[in-house]
Amino acid sequence: MPPLIAALPWCRQPAQWLILASLLALFSGCASRPKPPPARPSYLSPLVSYALSLRGTPYVWGGASPEEGFDCSGFVQHVYRRHGIRLPRTAREMAEVLPPLDSRSRRPGDLVFFNTTGEPYSHVGIYIGNDDFVHASSAKGQVIVSRLDKPYWWEHFLGVRRPALLDRWLGARGGN
Repeated sequence: MPPLIAALPWCRQPAQWLILASLLALFSGCASRPKPPPARPSYLSPLVSYALSLRGTPYVWGGASPEEGFDCSGFVQHVYRRHGIRLPRTAREMAEVLPPLDSRSRRPGDLVFFNTTGEPYSHVGIYIGNDDFVHASSAKGQVIVSRLDKPYWWEHFLGVRRPALLDRWLGARGGN
């Protein structure tokens, strides 16, 4: 008989062994270290960090630089150009040239599109993660962060596009 069992006189029957083994298994599971949380993507990629650094820049219709101010598509175009990706000038043109994605697969840096004027793809912003996006807001008069899950934005939401997929998508379509 094992020494531990010999020291426990009440544990000499097979049923009692089973109870003891079950208790040991239960408590050893509680004593194990918890698994670390899964790695989260960096919500502060250089592109997203730069976009966020422009918060507070004035909204100016037709604007496309920090010095003159931004409209929504000028803001997005400027941020992406700064990171080596050329995009069309308007939100509608961006939506037309970029491949659509399932909105559930959005990642920081993706573009989020809205119908804010009664015209499809009339507004665009940069998704930064956690249901937040950064954009040049005409209503607030500056570059701000807003939440996708707010009723106004969710009701006007049209979809997601990923500029990083542009070259691969154009190649698959036979484009240049």
